[in-house]
Amino acid sequence: MRNRKIGKFTAAGFVAVFVLVVAILLINSLRRSSRIVLPDVVQPTEDSSALDGGKSDAITPITVTPETVQSAIDSLHRPASYRRIITVERLWSGGSGTSEITVSVSGGWTRTDTVPEGQQTRHTLTDGKTTYIWYGNQTSVYSCSAGDISADEEQEISTYEDVLALPVNQIEKADYRSLSGMNCIYVETGEDENGYVLRYWVSVDTGLLAAAEWLKDGETIYRMGSPTLDSAGPSTKDFTLPDGTVLTEAA
Repeated sequence: MRNRKIGKFTAAGFVAVFVLVVAILLINSLRRSSRIVLPDVVQPTEDSSALDGGKSDAITPITVTPETVQSAIDSLHRPASYRRIITVERLWSGGSGTSEITVSVSGGWTRTDTVPEGQQTRHTLTDGKTTYIWYGNQTSVYSCSAGDISADEEQEISTYEDVLALPVNQIEKADYRSLSGMNCIYVETGEDENGYVLRYWVSVDTGLLAAAEWLKDGETIYRMGSPTLDSAGPSTKDFTLPDGTVLTEAA
């Protein structure tokens, strides 16, 4: 790498090989029955510091194991303001259903715009105390106490608490993995007495759940994926009710 005469060729060769390997992995991971593509089991990254180019500001470089993974995830921080699209797929014998959820977060408020297949969009805005709900282009809004329904549950995804509350003896695998070019902490549980296995990919860069997969007796029943954030971020319009009430200004 230090020899300028061969450096460019070495770098170019490495990039070409890397792209080829990633392409092969993605092709091999395709499943005909699913619209959401998650990687099959791949080799974990051995050097944790390699995930952020040797930097230590994203997460303190430690070896992630079933015993330490919860501490590693607990050290991550989600962005205070962001926008992203989540795809959620539920599978059952003979069929499946997919929802696309646009999530906007700012100032303690979370908006979800959920589009289930063949149904009208469901809009929610919540600050964890009060939740506003309306459908499609309706102007009438229903408001209620958020109660025990968290912003994560409105997004139809697992919460941090789900991962952090797992008994250590239920965590079978934990390491660093790459998901669509995103550096992630990977967690997988052993099969429980009801036949469930849970898999999570938590982004090291954003602290957000990037993907999840749930299996029942070896068959996938749930998948979610959200590989990137919207670079434009949320707008004040995202936190405005149909009657023009602005709940918070976008950061």
